[in-house]
Amino acid sequence: MKKKATILGAGISGLSAGAFLAKSGWDVTIVEKNSTIGGRARQFQHEGFVFDMGPSWYWMPDVFEQFYQKFGYTTSDFYELKRLDPSYRVYWPDRTYSDVPATMVELEEMFESFEPGSSMKLRAFLKDAKYKYEVGMKDLVYKPSMKLTEFMDFRLLKGLFSMDLTNSFSTYINKYFSHPKLRSLLEFPVLFLGAMPQDTPALYSLMNYADMELGTWYPMGGMHKFIEAFHKIAKEQGVKVFTDAQIISLEKSNGEVRAAIDINGNRFESDVFISSADYQHTEKALLNGSSNYSDAYWDKRVMAPSALLYYVGINKRVSNIKHHNLFFDESLQEHGKEIYKNPQWPTAPLFYLSAPSLTDPSVAPVGCENLFFLIPIAPDLKDDEATRERYFNVLLNRLHSLTGNDIKENIVYKRSFSISNFKEDYNAFKGNAYGLANTLKQTAIFKPQIKNKNLRNFFYTGQLTVPGPGVPPSIISGEVVAKYVIQNTK
Repeated sequence: MKKKATILGAGISGLSAGAFLAKSGWDVTIVEKNSTIGGRARQFQHEGFVFDMGPSWYWMPDVFEQFYQKFGYTTSDFYELKRLDPSYRVYWPDRTYSDVPATMVELEEMFESFEPGSSMKLRAFLKDAKYKYEVGMKDLVYKPSMKLTEFMDFRLLKGLFSMDLTNSFSTYINKYFSHPKLRSLLEFPVLFLGAMPQDTPALYSLMNYADMELGTWYPMGGMHKFIEAFHKIAKEQGVKVFTDAQIISLEKSNGEVRAAIDINGNRFESDVFISSADYQHTEKALLNGSSNYSDAYWDKRVMAPSALLYYVGINKRVSNIKHHNLFFDESLQEHGKEIYKNPQWPTAPLFYLSAPSLTDPSVAPVGCENLFFLIPIAPDLKDDEATRERYFNVLLNRLHSLTGNDIKENIVYKRSFSISNFKEDYNAFKGNAYGLANTLKQTAIFKPQIKNKNLRNFFYTGQLTVPGPGVPPSIISGEVVAKYVIQNTK
Protein backbone atom coordinates (compact mmCIF):
# COMPACT_ATOMS: atom_id res chain seq x y z
CA MET A 1 0.00 0.00 0.00
CA LYS A 2 1.34 3.44 -0.95
CA LYS A 3 2.41 5.86 1.78
CA LYS A 4 0.37 9.05 1.73
CA ALA A 5 1.65 12.61 1.90
CA THR A 6 -0.31 15.84 2.13
CA ILE A 7 1.45 19.07 1.19
CA LEU A 8 0.11 22.43 2.33
CA GLY A 9 0.58 24.94 -0.49
CA ALA A 10 0.95 24.64 -4.26
CA GLY A 11 3.82 27.07 -4.57
CA ILE A 12 7.16 26.28 -6.16
CA SER A 13 8.55 24.17 -3.32
CA GLY A 14 5.24 22.36 -2.78
CA LEU A 15 4.97 21.33 -6.44
CA SER A 16 8.61 20.27 -6.44
CA ALA A 17 8.29 18.19 -3.26
CA GLY A 18 5.07 16.61 -4.50
CA ALA A 19 6.60 15.59 -7.82
CA PHE A 20 9.62 13.94 -6.19
CA LEU A 21 7.54 12.09 -3.58
CA ALA A 22 5.08 10.82 -6.17
CA LYS A 23 7.93 9.70 -8.41
CA SER A 24 9.12 7.54 -5.51
CA GLY A 25 5.77 5.84 -5.25
CA TRP A 26 3.95 8.00 -2.72
CA ASP A 27 0.28 8.95 -2.92
CA VAL A 28 0.52 12.75 -2.84
CA THR A 29 -2.14 15.42 -2.34
CA ILE A 30 -1.42 19.16 -2.46
CA VAL A 31 -3.93 21.54 -0.89
CA GLU A 32 -3.78 25.22 -1.85
CA LYS A 33 -5.60 28.06 -0.07
CA ASN A 34 -5.85 30.29 -3.14
CA SER A 35 -7.91 29.69 -6.25
CA THR A 36 -4.82 29.33 -8.45
CA ILE A 37 -1.51 27.53 -8.01
CA GLY A 38 2.01 28.94 -8.01
CA GLY A 39 2.23 30.76 -4.69
CA ARG A 40 4.17 33.97 -5.19
CA ALA A 41 4.65 32.91 -8.82
CA ARG A 42 0.94 33.13 -9.60
CA GLN A 43 -0.36 34.84 -12.72
CA PHE A 44 -3.51 36.77 -13.56
CA GLN A 45 -4.99 38.19 -16.74
CA HIS A 46 -7.07 41.26 -17.56
CA GLU A 47 -8.41 42.07 -21.02
CA GLY A 48 -5.40 40.74 -22.88
CA PHE A 49 -2.76 41.72 -20.30
CA VAL A 50 -0.97 38.76 -18.69
CA PHE A 51 0.69 39.66 -15.38
CA ASP A 52 3.17 37.53 -13.48
CA MET A 53 2.50 38.41 -9.85
CA GLY A 54 5.90 37.75 -8.31
CA PRO A 55 9.21 36.44 -9.70
CA SER A 56 10.26 38.16 -12.90
CA TRP A 57 13.98 37.24 -13.12
CA TYR A 58 14.80 33.84 -14.61
CA TRP A 59 18.28 33.10 -13.30
CA MET A 60 20.15 29.81 -12.82
CA PRO A 61 18.55 28.02 -15.78
CA ASP A 62 20.62 24.97 -14.88
CA VAL A 63 18.50 24.42 -11.74
CA PHE A 64 15.28 24.36 -13.80
CA GLU A 65 16.89 22.09 -16.40
CA GLN A 66 18.12 19.64 -13.75
CA PHE A 67 14.61 19.47 -12.30
CA TYR A 68 13.09 18.71 -15.70
CA GLN A 69 15.71 16.10 -16.57
CA LYS A 70 14.98 14.16 -13.39
CA PHE A 71 11.50 13.57 -14.82
CA GLY A 72 12.61 12.81 -18.37
CA TYR A 73 12.10 16.28 -19.83
CA THR A 74 14.10 19.27 -20.92
CA THR A 75 13.23 22.96 -20.65
CA SER A 76 12.30 23.29 -24.33
CA ASP A 77 9.58 20.65 -23.87
CA PHE A 78 7.61 23.27 -21.97
CA TYR A 79 8.55 26.72 -23.21
CA GLU A 80 10.96 28.74 -25.31
CA LEU A 81 13.68 30.21 -23.12
CA LYS A 82 15.18 33.43 -24.46
CA ARG A 83 18.38 34.99 -23.17
CA LEU A 84 18.05 38.74 -22.74
CA ASP A 85 20.74 40.98 -24.21
CA PRO A 86 21.30 43.36 -22.61
CA SER A 87 20.52 41.51 -19.41
CA TYR A 88 19.18 44.68 -17.81
CA ARG A 89 19.60 48.46 -17.71
CA VAL A 90 20.75 50.45 -14.67
CA TYR A 91 19.96 54.14 -14.20
CA TRP A 92 22.55 56.01 -12.09
CA PRO A 93 22.45 59.07 -9.80
CA ASP A 94 24.14 61.16 -12.49
CA ARG A 95 21.12 60.48 -14.75
CA THR A 96 23.09 58.27 -17.11
CA TYR A 97 22.42 54.59 -17.60
CA SER A 98 24.35 51.42 -18.35
CA ASP A 99 23.13 48.44 -20.33
CA VAL A 100 24.67 45.27 -18.92
CA PRO A 101 25.61 43.10 -21.91
CA ALA A 102 25.14 39.35 -22.10
CA THR A 103 28.51 38.55 -23.69
CA MET A 104 31.68 38.49 -21.61
CA VAL A 105 33.69 40.43 -24.22
CA GLU A 106 31.25 43.33 -24.12
CA LEU A 107 30.97 43.12 -20.34
CA GLU A 108 34.74 43.43 -19.96
CA GLU A 109 34.71 46.41 -22.32
CA MET A 110 32.05 48.05 -20.17
CA PHE A 111 34.10 47.48 -17.00
CA GLU A 112 37.20 48.94 -18.70
CA SER A 113 35.24 52.05 -19.67
CA PHE A 114 34.64 52.75 -15.98
CA GLU A 115 37.92 51.54 -14.50
CA PRO A 116 41.02 50.76 -16.60
CA GLY A 117 42.43 47.35 -15.73
CA SER A 118 39.15 46.12 -14.26
CA SER A 119 38.50 43.53 -16.98
CA MET A 120 41.31 41.32 -15.66
CA LYS A 121 39.99 41.77 -12.12
CA LEU A 122 36.54 40.81 -13.35
CA ARG A 123 37.91 37.55 -14.77
CA ALA A 124 39.53 36.70 -11.44
CA PHE A 125 36.41 37.72 -9.53
CA LEU A 126 34.13 35.57 -11.70
CA LYS A 127 36.50 32.61 -11.55
CA ASP A 128 36.20 32.65 -7.77
CA ALA A 129 32.44 33.21 -8.04
CA LYS A 130 32.15 30.20 -10.34
CA TYR A 131 33.88 28.00 -7.76
CA LYS A 132 31.48 29.21 -5.08
CA TYR A 133 28.54 28.58 -7.38
CA GLU A 134 29.63 25.05 -8.19
CA VAL A 135 30.24 24.11 -4.56
CA GLY A 136 27.28 26.07 -3.24
CA MET A 137 24.64 25.13 -5.82
CA LYS A 138 25.79 21.56 -6.47
CA ASP A 139 26.73 20.48 -2.95
CA LEU A 140 25.79 22.76 -0.07
CA VAL A 141 22.21 23.65 -1.03
CA TYR A 142 21.21 20.01 -1.41
CA LYS A 143 22.01 19.28 2.23
CA PRO A 144 18.98 19.13 4.58
CA SER A 145 21.09 21.05 7.14
CA MET A 146 19.81 19.03 10.07
CA LYS A 147 23.27 18.69 11.63
CA LEU A 148 26.80 19.98 11.17
CA THR A 149 28.21 16.55 10.29
CA GLU A 150 26.47 16.75 6.90
CA PHE A 151 29.22 19.14 5.85
CA MET A 152 32.14 17.07 7.09
CA ASP A 153 33.36 15.38 3.92
CA PHE A 154 36.63 16.67 2.49
CA ARG A 155 35.24 18.42 -0.59
CA LEU A 156 32.67 20.35 1.41
CA LEU A 157 35.11 21.26 4.16
CA LYS A 158 37.58 22.48 1.57
CA GLY A 159 34.76 24.38 -0.10
CA LEU A 160 33.55 25.97 3.13
CA PHE A 161 37.02 27.30 3.92
CA SER A 162 37.16 28.83 0.44
CA MET A 163 33.73 30.39 0.51
CA ASP A 164 34.41 33.63 2.40
CA LEU A 165 31.68 32.93 4.92
CA THR A 166 33.00 35.45 7.43
CA ASN A 167 33.87 38.31 5.06
CA SER A 168 31.18 40.77 4.05
CA PHE A 169 30.16 41.00 0.44
CA SER A 170 30.87 44.73 0.20
CA THR A 171 34.37 44.33 1.70
CA TYR A 172 35.05 41.53 -0.76
CA ILE A 173 33.89 43.62 -3.75
CA ASN A 174 36.05 46.54 -2.66
CA LYS A 175 39.18 44.36 -2.89
CA TYR A 176 38.61 44.08 -6.61
CA PHE A 177 36.98 47.30 -7.76
CA SER A 178 37.03 50.96 -6.79
CA HIS A 179 34.56 52.61 -9.19
CA PRO A 180 31.24 53.18 -7.40
CA LYS A 181 29.17 52.12 -10.41
CA LEU A 182 31.02 48.82 -10.73
CA ARG A 183 30.59 48.20 -7.02
CA SER A 184 26.87 48.93 -7.25
CA LEU A 185 26.54 46.69 -10.28
CA LEU A 186 28.14 43.76 -8.47
CA GLU A 187 26.28 44.39 -5.23
CA PHE A 188 22.87 44.49 -6.92
CA PRO A 189 22.21 40.70 -7.13
CA VAL A 190 22.59 40.18 -3.38
CA LEU A 191 19.66 42.53 -2.78
CA PHE A 192 17.53 39.55 -3.82
CA LEU A 193 18.94 37.78 -0.75
CA GLY A 194 17.40 40.20 1.66
CA ALA A 195 20.27 42.08 3.29
CA MET A 196 22.61 44.97 2.59
CA PRO A 197 25.93 43.99 0.99
CA GLN A 198 27.88 44.83 4.16
CA ASP A 199 25.71 42.31 6.07
CA THR A 200 25.80 39.53 3.46
CA PRO A 201 28.58 36.89 3.41
CA ALA A 202 31.01 37.13 0.48
CA LEU A 203 29.93 33.57 -0.33
CA TYR A 204 27.12 35.12 -2.32
CA SER A 205 29.39 36.40 -5.06
CA LEU A 206 28.09 33.17 -6.58
CA MET A 207 25.10 35.33 -7.54
CA ASN A 208 27.37 37.40 -9.77
CA TYR A 209 28.35 34.24 -11.62
CA ALA A 210 24.67 33.42 -12.03
CA ASP A 211 24.05 36.93 -13.32
CA MET A 212 27.01 37.53 -15.63
CA GLU A 213 28.03 34.05 -16.76
CA LEU A 214 24.80 32.03 -16.71
CA GLY A 215 22.73 34.99 -17.85
CA THR A 216 19.28 36.51 -17.52
CA TRP A 217 16.56 34.61 -19.35
CA TYR A 218 12.84 34.86 -20.02
CA PRO A 219 10.34 32.04 -20.67
CA MET A 220 8.14 33.15 -23.57
CA GLY A 221 4.56 33.35 -22.35
CA GLY A 222 5.58 34.56 -18.89
CA MET A 223 7.24 33.29 -15.75
CA HIS A 224 4.15 31.24 -14.94
CA LYS A 225 5.20 28.87 -17.73
CA PHE A 226 7.52 27.07 -15.34
CA ILE A 227 4.68 26.71 -12.82
CA GLU A 228 2.59 25.12 -15.57
CA ALA A 229 5.50 22.81 -16.32
CA PHE A 230 5.92 21.80 -12.67
CA HIS A 231 2.17 21.21 -12.38
CA LYS A 232 2.16 19.02 -15.50
CA ILE A 233 5.05 16.95 -14.16
CA ALA A 234 3.44 16.60 -10.74
CA LYS A 235 0.12 15.47 -12.24
CA GLU A 236 1.90 12.96 -14.47
CA GLN A 237 3.46 11.46 -11.35
CA GLY A 238 -0.02 11.13 -9.86
CA VAL A 239 -0.14 14.19 -7.61
CA LYS A 240 -3.64 15.52 -6.85
CA VAL A 241 -4.03 19.28 -6.37
CA PHE A 242 -6.97 20.95 -4.62
CA THR A 243 -7.39 24.74 -4.74
CA ASP A 244 -9.59 26.96 -2.53
CA ALA A 245 -8.69 24.56 0.28
CA GLN A 246 -7.11 26.58 3.07
CA ILE A 247 -6.01 24.36 5.96
CA ILE A 248 -7.39 25.75 9.22
CA SER A 249 -6.54 22.96 11.69
CA LEU A 250 -4.52 19.79 12.18
CA GLU A 251 -5.71 16.69 13.95
CA LYS A 252 -2.88 15.41 16.17
CA SER A 253 -2.46 12.23 18.20
CA ASN A 254 0.48 10.46 19.87
CA GLY A 255 3.14 12.76 18.50
CA GLU A 256 1.86 12.72 14.94
CA VAL A 257 -0.47 14.64 12.66
CA ARG A 258 -3.30 12.39 11.54
CA ALA A 259 -5.30 14.74 9.33
CA ALA A 260 -5.41 18.26 7.95
CA ILE A 261 -8.82 19.92 7.87
CA ASP A 262 -9.54 22.66 5.34
CA ILE A 263 -11.94 25.57 5.47
CA ASN A 264 -14.56 23.51 3.63
CA GLY A 265 -14.49 20.79 6.27
CA ASN A 266 -12.55 18.30 4.15
CA ARG A 267 -10.17 15.96 6.02
CA PHE A 268 -6.88 14.98 4.40
CA GLU A 269 -5.48 11.93 6.17
CA SER A 270 -1.83 11.04 5.52
CA ASP A 271 1.27 9.32 6.83
CA VAL A 272 3.31 12.51 6.33
CA PHE A 273 2.52 16.22 6.14
CA ILE A 274 4.73 18.89 4.57
CA SER A 275 4.07 22.61 4.87
CA SER A 276 5.05 24.62 1.83
CA ALA A 277 3.03 27.46 3.35
CA ASP A 278 4.63 30.22 5.38
CA TYR A 279 6.71 28.54 8.10
CA GLN A 280 5.85 30.97 10.90
CA HIS A 281 2.15 30.93 10.04
CA THR A 282 2.18 27.13 10.08
CA GLU A 283 3.81 27.16 13.51
CA LYS A 284 1.57 29.86 14.96
CA ALA A 285 -1.81 29.02 13.44
CA LEU A 286 -1.66 25.26 12.96
CA LEU A 287 0.93 23.79 15.34
CA ASN A 288 0.20 25.58 18.59
CA GLY A 289 1.91 23.51 21.27
CA SER A 290 3.94 21.51 18.75
CA SER A 291 5.99 24.28 17.17
CA ASN A 292 9.72 24.23 16.55
CA TYR A 293 10.17 27.87 17.45
CA SER A 294 8.70 30.43 19.83
CA ASP A 295 7.24 33.82 19.02
CA ALA A 296 10.41 35.35 20.48
CA TYR A 297 12.52 33.34 18.03
CA TRP A 298 10.57 34.63 15.05
CA ASP A 299 10.62 38.21 16.29
CA LYS A 300 14.42 38.05 16.33
CA ARG A 301 14.72 36.82 12.74
CA VAL A 302 16.16 39.26 10.23
CA MET A 303 13.61 39.37 7.45
CA ALA A 304 14.23 40.10 3.81
CA PRO A 305 12.25 43.04 2.46
CA SER A 306 8.65 43.16 1.53
CA ALA A 307 7.64 44.95 -1.65
CA LEU A 308 5.22 47.46 -3.05
CA LEU A 309 4.18 46.17 -6.47
CA TYR A 310 2.18 47.65 -9.30
CA TYR A 311 0.80 45.75 -12.29
CA VAL A 312 0.13 48.32 -14.99
CA GLY A 313 -1.30 48.11 -18.50
CA ILE A 314 -0.94 51.08 -20.85
CA ASN A 315 -2.43 51.67 -24.30
CA LYS A 316 0.79 52.71 -26.01
CA ARG A 317 4.33 51.41 -26.47
CA VAL A 318 7.28 52.66 -24.43
CA SER A 319 10.77 53.64 -25.56
CA ASN A 320 14.23 53.98 -24.03
CA ILE A 321 13.78 51.16 -21.51
CA LYS A 322 14.67 47.46 -21.55
CA HIS A 323 12.93 44.32 -20.33
CA HIS A 324 14.55 44.74 -16.87
CA ASN A 325 15.36 48.22 -15.53
CA LEU A 326 16.95 49.12 -12.19
CA PHE A 327 16.48 52.69 -11.07
CA PHE A 328 19.51 53.28 -8.84
CA ASP A 329 19.32 57.03 -9.30
CA GLU A 330 18.81 57.53 -5.55
CA SER A 331 20.97 56.41 -2.62
CA LEU A 332 21.09 52.65 -2.01
CA GLN A 333 22.56 53.23 1.44
CA GLU A 334 19.75 55.54 2.54
CA HIS A 335 17.06 53.29 1.13
CA GLY A 336 18.75 50.31 2.79
CA LYS A 337 18.74 52.03 6.17
CA GLU A 338 15.00 52.61 5.85
CA ILE A 339 14.51 48.88 5.22
CA TYR A 340 16.90 47.34 7.76
CA LYS A 341 18.10 49.86 10.32
CA ASN A 342 15.19 52.23 10.85
CA PRO A 343 12.17 50.57 9.18
CA GLN A 344 9.92 53.13 7.52
CA TRP A 345 8.47 54.01 4.18
CA PRO A 346 11.41 55.11 1.99
CA THR A 347 12.12 58.79 1.48
CA ALA A 348 13.61 58.41 -2.00
CA PRO A 349 13.18 54.78 -3.07
CA LEU A 350 15.15 52.80 -5.56
CA PHE A 351 12.82 50.81 -7.77
CA TYR A 352 12.66 48.17 -10.47
CA LEU A 353 10.62 48.16 -13.66
CA SER A 354 9.99 45.13 -15.84
CA ALA A 355 8.46 45.49 -19.30
CA PRO A 356 8.06 41.89 -20.48
CA SER A 357 5.93 42.91 -23.46
CA LEU A 358 9.09 44.35 -25.04
CA THR A 359 10.33 40.75 -25.33
CA ASP A 360 7.03 38.89 -25.47
CA PRO A 361 4.09 40.45 -27.38
CA SER A 362 1.75 37.75 -26.05
CA VAL A 363 1.52 39.36 -22.59
CA ALA A 364 -0.19 42.58 -23.77
CA PRO A 365 -2.77 43.56 -26.39
CA VAL A 366 -1.46 44.87 -29.71
CA GLY A 367 -0.04 48.38 -29.34
CA CYS A 368 -0.03 48.14 -25.55
CA GLU A 369 2.60 47.56 -22.89
CA ASN A 370 2.69 45.38 -19.78
CA LEU A 371 4.61 47.03 -16.91
CA PHE A 372 5.59 45.68 -13.50
CA PHE A 373 6.96 48.10 -10.87
CA LEU A 374 8.58 47.05 -7.59
CA ILE A 375 9.82 49.08 -4.62
CA PRO A 376 11.60 47.07 -1.89
CA ILE A 377 10.30 48.13 1.53
CA ALA A 378 10.67 47.12 5.16
CA PRO A 379 8.33 44.32 6.25
CA ASP A 380 5.40 44.88 8.58
CA LEU A 381 4.80 48.52 7.68
CA LYS A 382 1.24 49.79 7.63
CA ASP A 383 0.17 50.19 4.02
CA ASP A 384 -2.96 51.87 2.71
CA GLU A 385 -4.31 53.09 -0.60
CA ALA A 386 -3.18 56.68 -0.04
CA THR A 387 0.41 55.55 0.52
CA ARG A 388 0.33 53.30 -2.52
CA GLU A 389 -1.02 56.10 -4.69
CA ARG A 390 1.62 58.54 -3.46
CA TYR A 391 4.48 56.19 -4.34
CA PHE A 392 2.95 55.35 -7.69
CA ASN A 393 3.07 59.00 -8.62
CA VAL A 394 6.71 59.16 -7.49
CA LEU A 395 7.53 56.25 -9.83
CA LEU A 396 5.69 57.76 -12.78
CA ASN A 397 7.46 61.10 -12.33
CA ARG A 398 10.89 59.44 -12.08
CA LEU A 399 10.12 57.26 -15.11
CA HIS A 400 9.18 60.34 -17.12
CA SER A 401 12.18 62.34 -15.95
CA LEU A 402 14.77 59.62 -16.61
CA THR A 403 13.41 57.91 -19.71
CA GLY A 404 11.04 60.41 -21.33
CA ASN A 405 8.08 58.02 -21.01
CA ASP A 406 5.02 59.91 -19.79
CA ILE A 407 2.38 57.23 -19.25
CA LYS A 408 -0.03 58.90 -16.79
CA GLU A 409 -2.75 59.48 -19.39
CA ASN A 410 -2.30 56.05 -21.01
CA ILE A 411 -2.97 53.76 -18.07
CA VAL A 412 -5.88 51.43 -18.82
CA TYR A 413 -5.29 49.02 -15.94
CA LYS A 414 -3.56 49.28 -12.56
CA ARG A 415 -3.42 46.95 -9.57
CA SER A 416 -1.22 47.33 -6.51
CA PHE A 417 0.00 44.61 -4.14
CA SER A 418 1.90 45.09 -0.91
CA ILE A 419 2.32 44.06 2.73
CA SER A 420 -1.34 43.53 3.58
CA ASN A 421 -1.78 41.44 0.42
CA PHE A 422 1.26 39.29 1.20
CA LYS A 423 -0.27 38.61 4.60
CA GLU A 424 -3.72 37.89 3.21
CA ASP A 425 -2.76 35.81 0.17
CA TYR A 426 0.27 33.95 1.52
CA ASN A 427 -0.02 34.30 5.31
CA ALA A 428 3.45 35.85 4.96
CA PHE A 429 5.18 36.59 8.27
CA LYS A 430 5.27 40.38 8.66
CA GLY A 431 4.13 40.61 5.06
CA ASN A 432 7.58 39.63 3.78
CA ALA A 433 8.12 39.07 0.06
CA TYR A 434 11.49 37.30 0.06
CA GLY A 435 11.69 35.21 3.25
CA LEU A 436 14.60 35.38 5.67
CA ALA A 437 17.61 37.56 4.98
CA ASN A 438 20.63 35.45 4.04
CA THR A 439 22.90 36.64 6.82
CA LEU A 440 25.61 34.30 8.14
CA LYS A 441 23.55 33.58 11.27
CA GLN A 442 20.61 32.55 9.07
CA THR A 443 22.45 30.26 6.65
CA ALA A 444 22.38 26.43 6.37
CA ILE A 445 22.04 24.83 9.84
CA PHE A 446 21.06 28.23 11.28
CA LYS A 447 17.85 28.38 9.24
CA PRO A 448 14.53 27.01 10.55
CA GLN A 449 14.79 23.22 10.18
CA ILE A 450 12.87 21.12 7.70
CA LYS A 451 11.60 18.66 10.36
CA ASN A 452 9.27 19.34 13.25
CA LYS A 453 11.00 18.24 16.46
CA ASN A 454 7.73 17.48 18.27
CA LEU A 455 5.80 15.68 15.53
CA ARG A 456 7.34 12.62 13.88
CA ASN A 457 5.61 13.13 10.55
CA PHE A 458 5.57 16.89 9.98
CA PHE A 459 8.05 18.71 7.73
CA TYR A 460 8.63 22.11 6.11
CA THR A 461 9.78 23.36 2.73
CA GLY A 462 9.99 26.76 1.03
CA GLN A 463 11.74 30.09 1.34
CA LEU A 464 11.83 30.26 5.16
CA THR A 465 13.81 27.04 5.48
CA VAL A 466 16.82 25.60 3.61
CA PRO A 467 18.31 26.51 1.26
CA GLY A 468 16.64 29.94 1.22
CA PRO A 469 14.64 32.51 -0.77
CA GLY A 470 14.32 32.72 -4.52
CA VAL A 471 12.90 30.51 -7.26
CA PRO A 472 15.87 28.13 -7.77
CA PRO A 473 16.37 27.59 -3.99
CA SER A 474 12.64 26.89 -3.63
CA ILE A 475 12.84 24.26 -6.38
CA ILE A 476 15.75 22.67 -4.54
CA SER A 477 13.98 22.97 -1.17
CA GLY A 478 11.15 20.75 -2.43
CA GLU A 479 13.60 18.11 -3.59
CA VAL A 480 15.59 18.25 -0.34
CA VAL A 481 12.57 17.71 1.91
CA ALA A 482 11.12 15.00 -0.35
CA LYS A 483 14.36 13.01 -0.24
CA TYR A 484 14.65 13.49 3.51
CA VAL A 485 11.09 12.22 4.02
CA ILE A 486 11.68 9.21 1.77
CA GLN A 487 14.90 8.29 3.55
CA ASN A 488 13.59 8.82 7.07
CA THR A 489 10.04 7.49 6.93
CA LYS A 490 9.61 3.82 7.75
